[in-house]
Amino acid sequence: MTEISNFLNQYPEATVYAKLAGVLLLCLVVHAITRRYLLRGIEKLVVKSKTTYDDKLLKSGLFHRLALIAPAIVLYNFAHLFGPIEDLLRRILTAAIVLIAILGLGALLKSIGEILADRDKEQKFNFKTYVQISKLVLYIVGALICVAILTGQSPLVMISGLGAMTAVLLLVFRDTILSFVAGIQINSNDLVRVGDWIEVPKFGADGDVIDIALHTVRVQNWDKTITMIPTHKLIEESFKNWRGMTQSGGRRIMRAIRIDMSSVKFCDAELRARFGKMHLVKDYVQDRQKEIDDYNQKTGIDQSESINGRRMTNLGVFRAYLEAYLLDHPKIHNEMTFLVRQLSPGDSGIPIEIYVFTTDTNWNSYEAIQADIFDHIIAVTSRFDLTIFQNPSGRDFQGLVK
Repeated sequence: MTEISNFLNQYPEATVYAKLAGVLLLCLVVHAITRRYLLRGIEKLVVKSKTTYDDKLLKSGLFHRLALIAPAIVLYNFAHLFGPIEDLLRRILTAAIVLIAILGLGALLKSIGEILADRDKEQKFNFKTYVQISKLVLYIVGALICVAILTGQSPLVMISGLGAMTAVLLLVFRDTILSFVAGIQINSNDLVRVGDWIEVPKFGADGDVIDIALHTVRVQNWDKTITMIPTHKLIEESFKNWRGMTQSGGRRIMRAIRIDMSSVKFCDAELRARFGKMHLVKDYVQDRQKEIDDYNQKTGIDQSESINGRRMTNLGVFRAYLEAYLLDHPKIHNEMTFLVRQLSPGDSGIPIEIYVFTTDTNWNSYEAIQADIFDHIIAVTSRFDLTIFQNPSGRDFQGLVK
């Protein structure tokens, strides 16, 4: 021991180095103890607990960040051993502790946002936007405090100096400000939620919303590509949200079949007899014919000519059949808009439009229901002596050549 004392007296700088080494070693020991025992103990408690809230906190890295404060505090308390740089070192350590605390609060805010989002099963409120803007404000304030500590000035002086930088800040944070305002409008008006099917033609987006953040809205298109849309553009541009369709429980079918006008004719006795064997329209044909006969007899119209008085047409009976068929269909919603209508004739025939809603909104089921309905319509059209309009194909011209 005497030899060590003599050596330290002879070389005083060695004493300083030994103290510094001891302090740094103590910091490493404290850091190791904190991570090895304290953090592992917290992890074990989190795993054993039944709630999932603490799992979010652990996953966010909150406890790992706060653990860095322990060695910083130890080093701060022994800063006087560093002599002339004591004041600078204390300021650096204080700023570091504030920075770690700010990062910890940021992780806490992220966890709170995830917890609130999990509790909101229908994703009616987008917490992520508010969490991100809160973190942004927190980091800006934290950075100002750290700079104030390092420079030895009051944080209020630093904050008051922001007034002169307002124009620069508005330019730098223009998109952030616009996105924040748009996020408030989206949330308050419930315009978009995660899981909604939206269409934004300008950005080529057509699919499900998978994330709504401060700056961007991510849409997974049906081809599995991802489209990134600036949040404020959803307010500035037009878009379609299909949520109303899903919530209503009905999905619209609006499709027309075109009838060749030359195949439309009055119903003769033979055609009426054929219709009388059709289950869905036999009552309609009987009632309709009785109504027409009563009218013609009452008015005393000469019925020797078919164009005199009122007559049933095969197209009118066909429309009545389609109505009866769709009303009897188990997958068609009878409490929503229900139309079988004739549109304006044109050079491609007479459009008979089906405007109804299916009871199943699932895309696959909807397409199958729609296809089955029109398969049936196409197949039965000829039973009414009607012809579906179709542009001539190569096969038609081949037949003419023969």
